[in-house]
Amino acid sequence: MLVFAPVLVPLVTALLCALAGSAPRLQRVLSLGGALALLVCGVALLRQVVAHGTIVQVAGHWPIPFGIEFAADRLGVALVLIAAVMVIIAVIWQLSDVDIAPGLPSLHPLLHGLVAGACGAFLTADLFNLYVWFEVTLICSLGLLAQGGRLRQLDAALKYFALNLIGTLLLLTAVALLYAATGQLNFNALGAALARLDSTLTLPLIGLLLTAFLIKVAAFPFFAWLPASYHTLPAPVLALFSALLSKIGICALIRIFGGVVTAPAVLFDILGGIALLSMVTGVLGAAYHWDMRRILAFHSISQVGYMLLAIALASRAGDAAAIFFALHHSLVKAGLFLAAALVFRQAGHYDLRRVGGLYAANPFLAGLFLLLALSLVGIPPFSGFWGKYLIVRESFLQGQFMWAGVALFVGGLTLYSMMKIWFEAFWKAHPDRNWQPPSRTRLTPAYSGLVVLVLVTLAMGIFPDPLLGFAAAAADTLRGGLP
Repeated sequence: MLVFAPVLVPLVTALLCALAGSAPRLQRVLSLGGALALLVCGVALLRQVVAHGTIVQVAGHWPIPFGIEFAADRLGVALVLIAAVMVIIAVIWQLSDVDIAPGLPSLHPLLHGLVAGACGAFLTADLFNLYVWFEVTLICSLGLLAQGGRLRQLDAALKYFALNLIGTLLLLTAVALLYAATGQLNFNALGAALARLDSTLTLPLIGLLLTAFLIKVAAFPFFAWLPASYHTLPAPVLALFSALLSKIGICALIRIFGGVVTAPAVLFDILGGIALLSMVTGVLGAAYHWDMRRILAFHSISQVGYMLLAIALASRAGDAAAIFFALHHSLVKAGLFLAAALVFRQAGHYDLRRVGGLYAANPFLAGLFLLLALSLVGIPPFSGFWGKYLIVRESFLQGQFMWAGVALFVGGLTLYSMMKIWFEAFWKAHPDRNWQPPSRTRLTPAYSGLVVLVLVTLAMGIFPDPLLGFAAAAADTLRGGLP
């Protein structure tokens, strides 16, 4: 039953929060309680997985491949823990006055519904149910994007929905065609069935599935929905989106191409090219923009490119690099979005041309932002360095020198765009000579979540061996007998 807990707990929490909609204080208590319960379940499940390996449970005890199977492995449980930490931070952040979400009764149910969908996608062992959990997250995401009902929020929700609907239709089509060709949807059974099919049939089916996932993770050329919608979200919801949504697609790609199917080399070459284009276009978009949220949103596209590049390497070391990078990125990028919200609260705007002077006014925030920025760039000994090092090293070992060179070049442009934020927001004087930081603020709940993320990312960088070993073991579990 513990395997189902990461889905059942947020679903029950969402229901209780919806019933308590007329009592905001009770709703917040229920929301925080449910988030803490999810964290406890995630820790307990992680202990079991580390001790005993992958834990499999089938709903209703139906025989495989007919039953709905959940499989808790290292990758899935690690992402469940990140989901639990992020929803706790999102709920606590609401107690501050820093770019908070509207005080609407539907906020907390939608937050926990989103987390339930994400956890279901992380743990499912069935392709159709992966599609179902994708749809749960899509519905809740649309509700959160439309919170407040203002024109820019509705516009963002429409743009988000348009491209993601195409991805949804492609994913459902791929599921239907794969079932028609193999009669299987359970990951293990599907992998065995695909191995018996002719490659001329499997290649277009796998290509269609890959395209659907590329839309979901906002890879090139399907990334337009992400920077067009994310910047309208309140800070705690934006941090949750950044930590979870792209990781659902990345997790699915790692599972399918790392352990379910043996795809032809040409498909991985295509994926590698898409990864490089995602990295370059994302970082160029970040260098161009001045709104901190848009800069960080474009960096998400670039960082997705790094994860796709690791998957395209099609090896145990590549999968381990993708897993490490995904865990690192979830925490660092969420922290940067939260830090940007604190800049907004202190300096009055997200536009870098209209802020400044924060190093002198708030050196603590400047230090937190700098640590996260250096980690995103990949400066040693921060966590981003280890993720990029694993990818570049494996690229060199496989003779993919261009891939490694582009990864290093994009790292340099990432440094430029992050230093642009640093110099504009913290170092230069505020353009308004009469500007003063607000004197009455509730910042403690906001800083508490940001400090937790900074400390965790620092620990990942300074003491990388436990997580490196964890990622390598996770890749070994996924690939099984594959090289």
